Order: sequence, then C-alpha cells, then structure tokens
Amino acid sequence: MKSPGSRLANKKFFIHTYGCQMNENDSERISGLLRDEGALPEDSIESSDIIIINTCAVRQKSEEKFYSLLGRLAELKRKKDITVGAVGCVAQLYRSGLIEKKPVIDFVIGPDNYGQIQDILAKQTDEKIVSTRWRSEWHEVPSHIVHRNGKTSAYTTIMEGCDNFCSYCIVPFTRGREKHRPERNIVEEIRQLAQGGYLEIQLLGQNVNSYRDPETGFPFEHLLEKVNRIEGIQWIRFLASHPKDLPPSLARTMKEAKKICHQLHLPLQSGSSDVLKKMGRGYTKEEYLEKIRMIRFHMPDMSFSTDIIVGFPGETDNDFEQTIEVLKKVRFTNIFSFRYSPRPRTAAAKIDDSVPFAAKRERLLVVQDVQKQIQLEHNSSLIGKTEKVLCLGKSKKDPQRYSGRNEAYQVVNFHSEHDVIGQFVEVRITSCGPYSLHGAIKS
Repeated sequence: MKSPGSRLANKKFFIHTYGCQMNENDSERISGLLRDEGALPEDSIESSDIIIINTCAVRQKSEEKFYSLLGRLAELKRKKDITVGAVGCVAQLYRSGLIEKKPVIDFVIGPDNYGQIQDILAKQTDEKIVSTRWRSEWHEVPSHIVHRNGKTSAYTTIMEGCDNFCSYCIVPFTRGREKHRPERNIVEEIRQLAQGGYLEIQLLGQNVNSYRDPETGFPFEHLLEKVNRIEGIQWIRFLASHPKDLPPSLARTMKEAKKICHQLHLPLQSGSSDVLKKMGRGYTKEEYLEKIRMIRFHMPDMSFSTDIIVGFPGETDNDFEQTIEVLKKVRFTNIFSFRYSPRPRTAAAKIDDSVPFAAKRERLLVVQDVQKQIQLEHNSSLIGKTEKVLCLGKSKKDPQRYSGRNEAYQVVNFHSEHDVIGQFVEVRITSCGPYSLHGAIKS
C-alpha cells in the first residue's frame, strides 16, 4: 500500500457492479488498485467519496438500471462532494457521449484502461476525463493487489474480447478483439491463490475455448493441464465456452484432469438452426446436440448450463418450439434466459425487430416454466443422496445454516453445528426446490 501521502489515502470508495463474472473480477482488480493507493472501501453509496459503476451493455435492461442509478447519484451529488465514474462496457460503447448525456459522471474508463484509474482519481481537477483507447498489449495487475470478494473461490481472467461477432452481441464493440493473457502469468496467479488457501478457481474469458498462450501458442487444454497440477487447488471451472470451438480434445482433457469439475456452461441461444444461422453462431442445432453427446460419451455425469434468447428477429413459433425441444432433450441443470433486445452497432440491430413484445414475454415465460420443471425433477432425484459441497457462506438469519455449491454448481443450503465456511463437506440432500438443494452434513 502507498504512503499516507497519496492523494487517495483515506478516500472512501464504493463500486457497484452490473453484468457477468468478468465484470465482477474487473471490480476486484479496481478495488485492489484503489486500496493500494490507500483508499478505503465503503458498504454504502451515501457514505462514499468516490462511486464507481462497473457497467454492462450486453442487454438493454442492465443499461437502463445503470441510468436509473445515475439519477440517484445526481441527487446525492447536489448534497455532497462526490466523484462519479463509469467504467466497463457501457463506458467503452458511448465514451465521451456518455458524459454529454449524463453530466453527473466525472470520468469514463473502458476495460482496457483500468490501470489508469489511480492517476485519474488522484488528479484534483474539475476536468471530465475519458480513457477508452484500445490497447494491443495485455495489462497485468499483480495478483497480490487484486482484492478478492471471497476467500475460497477465485476468478482468474485468461483472455479478453471476442472475434466471433455474433449478430446480436455487443461484446466485440465493448471488450474488443481477442487478447490472450500469457499462460505463465495465469499459472503464477493461481499458484499464489492456492498458497493463500483458495480451493476453487474459475477461469474467465468471452470464449475460453479459443485461448492460446501468446508466447508459445499452446491451446486451452495445455493451460488446463498445468492448472490441474497446482497443489492445493481442488476444483477448476471455466466459462464461457463457444460450442463451435469445443473439440473432442477438450472433452478428453476434462475427463483426464481430475480437478476439472464435470460442469460446463455451453450457450445454445436458440434450438432452431435457422435462427442460429441468423445469429451467426457457426453451428446448427444438430451440431450442438452432437457436442452434448460427445461430451457425455466421455463424462456421463456432465452437468450443463446454457443461455437462451427468445424473440430474435424472425423467430417463428416453430423456431421457438425447437428451442423447447432442445431444453427437454438436453435437460440442462440451469439456464439463463432473456428476451431479445437490439444492441447498438450489432448486425441484428439493422434487422426489423419483428417479434412483438407480448410474444417475447410469453415465450420467455414458457422457457422458464419448462426449465423450472426440468430442474425440479432433477433436484428431486438427488434427495437421499450425498453431495460434495464447497461451503461459501453462512445464513444471516440462522447461525447453523450454511450455503455452498456442489460440482454441478447448484446452490446447496444445509445445516451444520460447526463453522465449515471454506471447507468441502459431505451433505445428505433431504429436500429441494427448482433452484436449490437442502440438506444436512452427513454424520
């Protein structure tokens, strides 16, 4: 940590994060950089000097929530002297236009420029600052600086950006083209995390399957094998995977590397090959299902989660029914489902958004109802069985109630007379709902 003479020393900051795990990891890095300058984290916006909003532009709803928060901050700024910063995907998308639209914002920083945040905040000036220049080099934040939100499970970013340009997706415009982190830096960070007592690692990237070490050219499987050999780490997860880039060699690596969880997030988006073609996904429904069969051939116990978009322009009733058929055939352990909303600069935004909002809403409800029943049936089948669970926290209401996740990444709530946070425990499942399992530590 820097000396008390730092301009940020004892400044109180609050970070509000929207979006995915990568945004969460970015916020951990930003928090670490500010703490390294002597700034102090706060639990509330009202008591902070600096408010940083880490934004998500993937869906319109996240952007709307961001603008709503800015309205609240504008009221607060009239009452006290605060600095407001917008970082992340919305910041990168709109750049200086964001400040013109929302003058409550004092600075805008894109995902490639987080390393400048200390210097920007240390400048005692009323000038608005925008830093959104793309960089070809990887900016490494020392692992010891990153302030992790948990002490048991940690995120490790292995790449940024995406080269796929799916027609509906804004990521290439907000995160840029693919940029891969050196394997040696990734491995060293995970070694340090293992030495710090972390048991689970989640490798992050927009498309981890396409990862290649920029120094050696070694593929993602090579990185997984090296991480699997790190002493202390017991569970390895990764996301997100693109179906078109998932080779049999990755399935074999997952089977052979014993620490890799048999759980995979494999975004489907639609069960219609016609819609998938319009989305620019690079695979058909049949090819996606073949990937599922191939992985389950190697690992019959594999648990899958996925993403579903309903109401993409031109989606017919028949297209939608095909999505429902895939849900019933694969029987995902969990899904993330959304109504399509056009995003700026994407190819799909130029297509007539022909599916009425009411139809999108109804289709989303059908997807969620079908999936809810699938999850309830699956969870019910686990009653009476014992699950290995990594305990991540405790209930605020019941001191003997704990929560964690099993290998399939399902939430497991359980009773324990002893504090088992940060430990693997064997939990006998006694009941369930569609979204969680319930039990007690096996005696």
